[in-house]
Amino acid sequence: MTDGVVNRSGRAPRVLVATDKFKGSLTAAQVAERVTRGLRRAVPGRGLDVTSLPVADGGDGTVAAAVAAGFDRRTVRVTGPLGEPVTAAYALRDGTAVVELAEAAGLRLLPAGVFAPLTATSHGCGEVLRAALDAGARNVVLGVGGSACTDGGAGMLTALGARFLAADGAPLPPGGAALADLATADLTGLDPRLRELGPVLAGDVGNPLTGPRGAAAVYGPQKGAGPAEVAVLDAALSHYADVLGPERSAEPGAGAAGGVGYGALVALGAVFRPGIEVMLDVLGFDRALDGVGLVVTGEGSLDAQTPYGKAPAGVAAAARARGVTTVAVCGQLTLPPEELARTGIRRAYPLTAVEPDPERCMTHAGELLERVAEDIARDYLT
Repeated sequence: MTDGVVNRSGRAPRVLVATDKFKGSLTAAQVAERVTRGLRRAVPGRGLDVTSLPVADGGDGTVAAAVAAGFDRRTVRVTGPLGEPVTAAYALRDGTAVVELAEAAGLRLLPAGVFAPLTATSHGCGEVLRAALDAGARNVVLGVGGSACTDGGAGMLTALGARFLAADGAPLPPGGAALADLATADLTGLDPRLRELGPVLAGDVGNPLTGPRGAAAVYGPQKGAGPAEVAVLDAALSHYADVLGPERSAEPGAGAAGGVGYGALVALGAVFRPGIEVMLDVLGFDRALDGVGLVVTGEGSLDAQTPYGKAPAGVAAAARARGVTTVAVCGQLTLPPEELARTGIRRAYPLTAVEPDPERCMTHAGELLERVAEDIARDYLT
């Protein structure tokens, strides 16, 4: 044992497994399941108390994490990013709805190799929000990550009753490029329920709406936008902000999800918070920490982005505030030890330490996670 946290009774402490997804390999719940299996296998007897609480930071997998924590999964047929019908899920419990923009307007909904940077819409996200309100939601958490659109949230707001009109009075077509022709934004028809409750935007993106760090410049290329299309979208979003009001366009989160963050801030009275902090509150992480001696967190990559709002850093910070040791599992580790320590993660266990081939780490992530979890158990629990 290198760093054990065995308690004074000689028994292994209670363990909380709070992992995010390994993108392209396993969901957050599957990661937690595999880690739990490896821990139990390594600790003799049946005395190991392990609780799983899959987490997310507002992007892909946010609804799944809420469902794993006991929320009801609801589905609704909505408009997809290309205008075709898709089935989107949201989560609901005790009047709180968790809505994931990527469920209705995510990149993962596009056919392989197909992008629509100029015309993709967030319309379906507004339809999911309306469905959640109709189902009785009194609080809404909107996870803004993984979007296929760069439309400033105009599609979402249209689905909620707003009207965006060209100079001739005709409604604008879907997508961010069309915002260049915006003459009038009529928000009087917006569903008043959302203004009353003020949704919480949950994301790990602090970018402004426009400019070199804006939605189009930074995230447009991921959505298939070349340099010319990025310029078109950035100009269109700038004009959109001039019409709606530029005051909030530079706020952190305005550039989230192709500017959906800005639309929600300006038109819906939303509040932006780091996604992992929001989700830890919603999932009851603080209560889950009661009596815990070791937290295992993780996601596919621990890298330079990890300290800036990613799930493992948020989990480790919350655990450190309660004096609980945190270790992490990951597919690959590029974060220097000193940076890792600053996040509150005492030690990381990358799959590449067991299997150097990255492709095999992706395809055999489950069994490799069980093996590194056994290492964690030997180092900390036996």
